Amino acid sequence: MTRYETIEAPGAQPASPGFVPRDDEEELPRLLLRPCFPVDGEILLIAGFDAFDRLLCLERAESDRAGRCIVPPPVWRAALDAKPAQIVMAHNHPSGLARPSDADLATTRESARFLALLGITLSDHMIFTADGHFSFWRAGLL
Repeated sequence: MTRYETIEAPGAQPASPGFVPRDDEEELPRLLLRPCFPVDGEILLIAGFDAFDRLLCLERAESDRAGRCIVPPPVWRAALDAKPAQIVMAHNHPSGLARPSDADLATTRESARFLALLGITLSDHMIFTADGHFSFWRAGLL
């Protein structure tokens, strides 16, 4: 029996659980989040929604150093002042690698725990690249 594998185009994102190709993105990532990310720098977004999925706030922070995924306290304060029922975190990887780093994984776990103590759900954490985005929710990591 011969085993066949698909051959991907050079530079293509490998298929992985949680990866959503850019052409398949839903409205939230495609219309609200993606336009906020520059090509050359890392940006973090915190979007707060009410219980009816209406946007209450969209907070932005620029990364001060590569390899870290930190939500500055003023960003948390501004987001929490809107009294959201749920939060979506998103940031970009200008490197083009749509996989979470160890720092991304740790920050997501800590943020989910912190928000749960306040009765707020972390609905997703998305990592954007030019080709698409990685979703912690789709990957089963939330």
